[in-house]
Amino acid sequence: MSDSQPIYVAGRWEESPLELISIAPGTGEEIGRTFRATAEQLERATAAAVTAFESTRRLASFERSAALRRIAEGIAREREELGTSLAREAGKPLADALVEVDRTSFLFRHAAEEAERIRGELVPLDLIASSRGKFAITRRVPLGPVAGISPFNVPLSLAAHKLAPAIASGDTIVLKPDSRVALTLLHLARLIDEAGLPEGAVSVLPMDIEVGDSLVTDPRFKLLSFTGSARVGWDMRARAGSKNVVLELGGDGAVIVAADADLDLVVPRLLVGSFKYAGQICISVQRVFAHRSLADELQRRLVEGAEALRVGPPLEQGVDLGPMISDAAAARTLELVDEAVAAGARLLTGGTRDGAYVRPTVLTGVPGGVRLAREEAFAPVVVVEPFDELSEAIARVNASDYGLQAGVFTSDLATLWEAFDDLEVGGVVIGDVPTYRIDHMPYGGVKDSGMGREGIRYAIEHMTELRSLIITPRS
Repeated sequence: MSDSQPIYVAGRWEESPLELISIAPGTGEEIGRTFRATAEQLERATAAAVTAFESTRRLASFERSAALRRIAEGIAREREELGTSLAREAGKPLADALVEVDRTSFLFRHAAEEAERIRGELVPLDLIASSRGKFAITRRVPLGPVAGISPFNVPLSLAAHKLAPAIASGDTIVLKPDSRVALTLLHLARLIDEAGLPEGAVSVLPMDIEVGDSLVTDPRFKLLSFTGSARVGWDMRARAGSKNVVLELGGDGAVIVAADADLDLVVPRLLVGSFKYAGQICISVQRVFAHRSLADELQRRLVEGAEALRVGPPLEQGVDLGPMISDAAAARTLELVDEAVAAGARLLTGGTRDGAYVRPTVLTGVPGGVRLAREEAFAPVVVVEPFDELSEAIARVNASDYGLQAGVFTSDLATLWEAFDDLEVGGVVIGDVPTYRIDHMPYGGVKDSGMGREGIRYAIEHMTELRSLIITPRS
């Protein structure tokens, strides 16, 4: 056990009786070892978060900002090491892993700036005669200890979307990362530890589900921020009690390609949106609705592009797709594809796997009743279907239980506004795929895709509460 990476419990590095082995997707190679937290360690982390909150809520803006800048600088300094760890644990091509590291550094740096911009306002109250001379001052105050649960697929950035705004707000946080990427997140924890926050302000604890469930039900946490599947997220919401809840859940990303779209622009972006990180992104493109005048040519080009993508080990140069996170995830993907084909869908390319490696897959004519038409694939699979009228395409996008983001390729202003008015999603991306996200924009979904918004400023609003001071002048 002496060679295992300790976990970060209330500002201290500890081992536990529960050793955790990190395994590389696709090869089964052992990457390293760490630990799962025990219930007792989680309890100490939770109690420490409550105690430390009395210190963090009193930190000045410049102190919170300085700590966040130190974390951002540490991430940038250790970029290569973090990127390699991320590529190995998550099976993400190294080039994509390094982009994620850079985004995470930006995210903490931007949080440092937002920590300096948490403001209130002056509210005049003399709108009726009895309130003559009265006014109010508002300010945002830290909410309290935050429980964060982050996934495997974009592990650094999505964890940072919980850690950074909590620190910026003056809150404390206990983070449960996905155990499959624990070593990468503990590396980030070390950089946070070096930033000089009060002891207990942050804990990073890989945990079994049974232990981590306390993050959902414990009333000492004032906010639960969860990123993951819709089924799990809404179950958590039902059991979270009175705490605030932010859910960033799944999607079946839709794209509308209007009649005026430029396929020279559309197809390269669809290849990225559909197959980046083997489709294991909640805003990955899963459904493409192309105007009938373009549909055949789009399908042809998309198939040609998909077949040219290189699938291979994530640390090799030039790899476009690495493995899926597990053999089981790859097997489920082929089940969805085979079920759709058996029901009458036409497989245009792909539909095969080698262990955890799945070839980029394109289908058309998928019947509405099959799982691929109703569930999040979370895989390198995209379905292309023709449409005749824009209202028809919008209705087909909205027929989904999900509503995270949608992309629309058009140069027509009327099409843009109709899509923005009528698409039932959290964000409409014009001229690009729904896979687009920059970390300071408001991000989140409707329907089964979640509630609340991330993006540093918007997350800070969830992690603080508005307090009013009503002032009556002397008579």
